[in-house]
Parts: sequence; C-alpha cells; structure tokens
Amino acid sequence: MTSSRLKNAIHVVETEAQGLDALAKGLRSDPALAEAFDAAINILLALKGHLIVVGVGKSGHIGQKLAASFASTGTPAFFMHPTEASHGDLGMVTTDNAVLAISNSGQSAEMTDVLHYCRKSGVPLIGITRNPDSALGVASDVVLRLPDAPEACLNGLAPTTSTTNTLALGDALVVATMAEKGITESDFGRHHPGGKLGRGLHTVADWMAVSAQTVPTIAADAPMQEVVLAMSAGQNGCVAVLDGDDLFVGMITDGDLRRAMGPDMFSRRALDIATRKPITLDEDMLMSEVVELLSRNRIATAFILRAGRPIGIVNTKTLMTQGYI
Repeated sequence: MTSSRLKNAIHVVETEAQGLDALAKGLRSDPALAEAFDAAINILLALKGHLIVVGVGKSGHIGQKLAASFASTGTPAFFMHPTEASHGDLGMVTTDNAVLAISNSGQSAEMTDVLHYCRKSGVPLIGITRNPDSALGVASDVVLRLPDAPEACLNGLAPTTSTTNTLALGDALVVATMAEKGITESDFGRHHPGGKLGRGLHTVADWMAVSAQTVPTIAADAPMQEVVLAMSAGQNGCVAVLDGDDLFVGMITDGDLRRAMGPDMFSRRALDIATRKPITLDEDMLMSEVVELLSRNRIATAFILRAGRPIGIVNTKTLMTQGYI
C-alpha cells in the first residue's frame, strides 16, 4: 500500500516532470520560443558589463541561484531586488548591462520601476514569464515563455512546477552561454575556488603556491645511514633520490627501507633500494587528477617534477586535511 504522503510526493515529482517535458517540447518545436532563446543568448554574449537578475518572492530565490550560476561560468552577474532598485539601486544598471527579469505571472508590481527604467534607458531586457501579454512580456526585448503547466501544489497555488521550469530554462541559458564562450574546467575553477569541487579544479601549481614545503632528497650514492636520517628529517615517509646532476632517478619510502632490512643493509647505497620509476606529478595536472591517480594506484605519496627535478611532494594525509579528499 502507498501512503498518502508518498502519493503526494509522487504527484509532485510527476507533475513537475510533466512541466519540464512541456518546456523541452516547446524549445524543440515552438519556433517562437527557439528564436527567443537564440536572441537571449546573443544578448548575453554581447554583454560588456553585468547581467542583472531581478525577481520577487520564489522567482527572486530562483533568480539569485541563476545569477550565481552565470557568475561562476564566465558571465559576470548579480541579483538585484526590485524593491531596492526603486530606492536607488537602479543606479547600478547601465547600458553596458542587461537585465534578466523573472515573474511567472509577469505582473509583479514591484518590478514596474525596473521595467520602465530599462525601456527608457535602452538596457536590454530578457523576460521569463508564462504570460507574454503581461507587463513584463510587453516591456521585454526578448520573452522566454514558460509552458502553461499546472502547479504541483495540491491547491494549484504555491509556486512549484513554475519555479522548476524557470530554474531549468535559466540553467539552459547558463549552459548555452558557457558553451559558446568556451568556458573550460580551468576557467570554472578560477571562479569557484572553494569547496571540494573547486579545490579539485586547482592545478598542482596552484596547490604549491599556498603549500610551501621542503622536498626531502638524497644523493643516489648516499650510504644507508644518510638515507635513514633524511627519511626521518623529511617527515613524509619518503625521500627523492637524485643523480649527480640533481635529476630525479627514484624514490625511497618507509616500505622500501623495511624491505631492505638484512645483514647487508648498511653496505648498500640509496639507489640500490630505490623505486626507479615511481609515479610522479607535473604542475599542470588538476588536483582532482592527482587524487584519482593516487587512489587508483594505492599510493600515499608522489613527487612533483619540473624539468626532471623534484620541486614538491604530495601525500594523501595532507590532501585529506586540506579537503581534497
């Protein structure tokens, strides 16, 4: 038996999914909507200033998310509350900007001053609304029409399907603009340095810039006594082995030392017990690639090389404390 709670949940998800399906069909088969979407992208690509997103209530919350998404994907953007706009914030809006206004009904009274200002000042205005004949629809240079889909609310009142469709259509604008600008993972990482996602988009060079360290090294012909001392001093559980030209020729780990223990241990040299071709890193690698490489190969430490010389060291303990893992 399905409980009433679960039935309501299924109703909401299915109703919103049907709304999204109607939106997708409109983009696919409605020439007017497809043309409007194309015109909106042209406005966004031509921007010299910022995209200013406005909306009231639930539309405003969706607008704040879209402004953040645009900003993180290469289109400078911010959210402006329409009420604050009427009390001086309209001074932020210049002809180098464009406005993305969101209102399901298109009749939000709080947006009246923003609409008039855009028309009088020649600021490009993109409207997202269900009603192209509304005040927002009439004032907009480009109208992105939402499908006339029922709200998932049991009373048909609370914004549910409409906000989901607005978010999806806004995300479509974000991704299409991002694609045409050729925004790469590296570009996204520069705008999004925080959190595990952002840190994973840092390069090894970015990581090294804020992770000062001393690389533990030992000469290839060094006796085992010096290897043990270098290993202890480095406190990384490993040491880089260098030839006469200071080029990296291998590494010695705690495990290598344990495996080398025996009657003749202290008669041997560093290179005798070193791993000759260990996995190494370069400065252009993404930190997400480093994490994947270390995890896949089940290794705890790797040296960073530049022109064959070790310039840094990465270990999984450090990556965990810094939030990369």
